[in-house]
Amino acid sequence: MFKRVALFLATNLAVLVLLGIVMSVLQNVFGVRLGNNGALLLMAAVFGFGGSFISLAISKWMAKRSTGMHLITQPRNEGEAWLLSTVQRQAQAAGIAMPEVGIYDAPEINAFATGPSRNNSLVAVSTGLLRAMDRDEAEAVLAHEVSHVANGDMVTMALIQGVLNTFVIFLSRVVGRIIDAALSGNRDGGTGPFYFITVIVLDIIFGIFASVIAMWFSRWREFRADAGGARLAGREKMIAALEKLSRTYGHSTLPNEVRAFGISGGVGHGLRKLFMTHPPLTERIQALRNMPATM
Repeated sequence: MFKRVALFLATNLAVLVLLGIVMSVLQNVFGVRLGNNGALLLMAAVFGFGGSFISLAISKWMAKRSTGMHLITQPRNEGEAWLLSTVQRQAQAAGIAMPEVGIYDAPEINAFATGPSRNNSLVAVSTGLLRAMDRDEAEAVLAHEVSHVANGDMVTMALIQGVLNTFVIFLSRVVGRIIDAALSGNRDGGTGPFYFITVIVLDIIFGIFASVIAMWFSRWREFRADAGGARLAGREKMIAALEKLSRTYGHSTLPNEVRAFGISGGVGHGLRKLFMTHPPLTERIQALRNMPATM
């Protein structure tokens, strides 16, 4: 778990630092002036949202490429036919277009959904899930993933990440100018060495806080997808699926590009919990038990 959190943080912070370097080059080499806060905010938004929307646009392609999944176009057996028909029925009930359906080879019980929109999505399950879960449990997991798509979670996550990236880039540079002016005595709007040092440090610090906010939203959307799964497949089936996960879930082998979209994110305690993409399974099961029995 710690290695995954460290890798996640390192990736996001590296992106922010890289963006900071690019913006500094634009300003100091090519003469793009960012002294005005309005212009700086606009530039920060371009960079902040640009990466998020590019990631969203290529999310399905990246998931297919990184997992080497088999897309079900013509079912080869009864199990694949059941998967297609189940997702199709749930998608109709949720009011979304039929997602693409895939199976990828992995030993653990897992599944994920991704895609740039509600009507252009992908739902994939692991071979480990198909071996370990019965049809009712697998139906609930599929309903959970279809609910992610119906809730627009991929788009919302990209928007939130874009907003967070924008303000990390913007605030670190505003504060950097203030600190640089105070330490170097430079009042003419230029930037000195203290500016670049401050910006890099604040990109890291603000980036950590931004990650905490993004992970909080990621955990919240899991509760909402569980509730959606309960509505589509039945509350008891959803609880049974999560209980199966709590007994048998192993280390995720999903690539980092789509790991946050898996059905479970492992276990964390203390500060580690702040950087978890998923709530503990015990909390998710209890939230479902607290739902009205009609769900």
